[in-house]
Amino acid sequence: MAANMYRVGDYVYFENSSSNPLLIRRIEELNKTANGNVEAKVVCFYRRRDISTTLIALADKHAREMEEEMENPEMVDLPEKQKHQLRHRELFLSRQLESLPATHIRGKCCVTLLNETEALKSYLDREDAFFYSLVYDPQQKTLLADKGEIRVGNKYQADITDLLKEGEDDGRDLSKLEEKVWDPSSPLTEKQIDQFLVVARSVGTFARALDCSSSVRQPSLHMSAAAASRDITLFHAMDTLHNTGYDMTRAIAALVPQGGPVLCRDEMEEWSASEANLFEEALEKYGKDFTDIQQDFLPWKSLTSIIEYYYMWKTTDRYVQQKRLKAAEAESKLKQVYIPNYNKPNPNQLSVNSVKAGLVNGAGAVPGPPGQPAALGRACESCYTTNSYQWYSWGPPNMQCRLCASCWTYWKKYGGLKMPTRLDGERPGPNRNNMSPHSLPVRHSGSPKFAVKTRQAFYLQTSQLTRFARRVCQDLLRSRYLARHPYTPVNTAAIKAECAVRLPDMSKKPIALKQSERKPLESVVRYLEAHPCLPKPEPPRGASISTGSLTPIKSSPILNNGSPTILGKRTYEQHNGLDGTKAKVLAPQWDIMSKRVSEPGRTSAAMQDEVHELD
Repeated sequence: MAANMYRVGDYVYFENSSSNPLLIRRIEELNKTANGNVEAKVVCFYRRRDISTTLIALADKHAREMEEEMENPEMVDLPEKQKHQLRHRELFLSRQLESLPATHIRGKCCVTLLNETEALKSYLDREDAFFYSLVYDPQQKTLLADKGEIRVGNKYQADITDLLKEGEDDGRDLSKLEEKVWDPSSPLTEKQIDQFLVVARSVGTFARALDCSSSVRQPSLHMSAAAASRDITLFHAMDTLHNTGYDMTRAIAALVPQGGPVLCRDEMEEWSASEANLFEEALEKYGKDFTDIQQDFLPWKSLTSIIEYYYMWKTTDRYVQQKRLKAAEAESKLKQVYIPNYNKPNPNQLSVNSVKAGLVNGAGAVPGPPGQPAALGRACESCYTTNSYQWYSWGPPNMQCRLCASCWTYWKKYGGLKMPTRLDGERPGPNRNNMSPHSLPVRHSGSPKFAVKTRQAFYLQTSQLTRFARRVCQDLLRSRYLARHPYTPVNTAAIKAECAVRLPDMSKKPIALKQSERKPLESVVRYLEAHPCLPKPEPPRGASISTGSLTPIKSSPILNNGSPTILGKRTYEQHNGLDGTKAKVLAPQWDIMSKRVSEPGRTSAAMQDEVHELD
């Protein structure tokens, strides 16, 4: 009965999948829904398999640093099997809360903050025992050390000095070690001290009446008198009495100096009502995490001011009222819930008749004696046993792996196998060996589907109005200039506005398009037949060519598909005006014509025909 009773603060297992390991959570609240079901508000704990490999490396580094500080060679002396199993006991706390149905609870466990004085092997000796030392943030994907560190060990012990012998003199200057602020053996009686404190409160009330800001905060005389009676006024009065040598006349004169009565305020009086409401809201969200309260709610307040206000706020009626409200809410909530044992069969259970011989765990069939069937290879993927009262399918379906009942229970509780195997740490999903460099699954030759959904290709389609704007506003847009300067910003709003103004007029004046005349195909073919391209001579194999005597040639850039870019006819320097005063390089066809002009026997009429043909 007690084992099935779950209370607030218990660490429990939750099941969200029949094949995945159990979730580990801590119950914060038990609430009853409108339809009568019970929901548990829980704190999430994460396993090593739930975080990225980068963060696992950080966690291992933190563990090594802790071992060095502890100077404990226990982790080094552990066998590999125990090291492997100890990783399954490590958890990562998170501040994330979620609500889960209480019917998904599958048992209790124990989670503790890692104690430096505790042996790590003790977690392996206990069933359902886990530890944590780091806090994981699922949104930011970060790991931080837990603030609740247990400071136990040699480095946290106080160094106690030796006791002075009888008659031995202490060589330290005691006046530098402490400061005397009150003398109980003063000549004043208790009655005189109480009378002086009443005078100090009266002066404080009068000072608040003279102060404009105080009259707004405490509009009534009772509120001003209550504020003047706080500890800050009494501390100032007693300090004044001590500093004046317990002389009542001088002390009263010090309460009212030349500029007016002294006004002493504490944090409770300095804070406004809106700041007090913000503090209560932050305290409800973060608890006593004053650093987060300062960063998210009260950044203009110092940390000292927030802490001092907190302890003063606990003495007010407001705190008492909130405490009563929380107690009433706690009375209305469930304290515990009874969850019976879950006895339904698991969908991963295998029947002996459904397992094909020779295909379990990828092992081949072992031939037996003549007349007997072939025996199976190793059965359990973890402990290699071949005998079990129940088998469970485990891992990717194409691997056809299975676990025995004992290893299946270990897998569900601790999220791993007892022995490291080829599938150790493999998460359910696509096989990592079949991933491309861009983390996309590759199609198997025998599989008709992808393991996960592939990325869809897309393209940007220009609207009709945008194409009109390019034509209408050519003087503003300068398309060629922007194409060669892709990082230059374009004021699209101004171009759209100008296009809207010009479009009505452009319907009356159609855009004059430049007609491009192209030569017929026959003339191009005739020219290519008359001027064939000579093949480049290949250098002899094995011969070394000195590159120092060669003239460097600037080749046109090539795209991925092997075609030259639009800069093929002119170099990059020519396009960007970097040639300076260099001589203009003739195009190949005009270079040919200039050579033929110099040949003897060439008539001007023949040259003119060739020029027209080239154009």
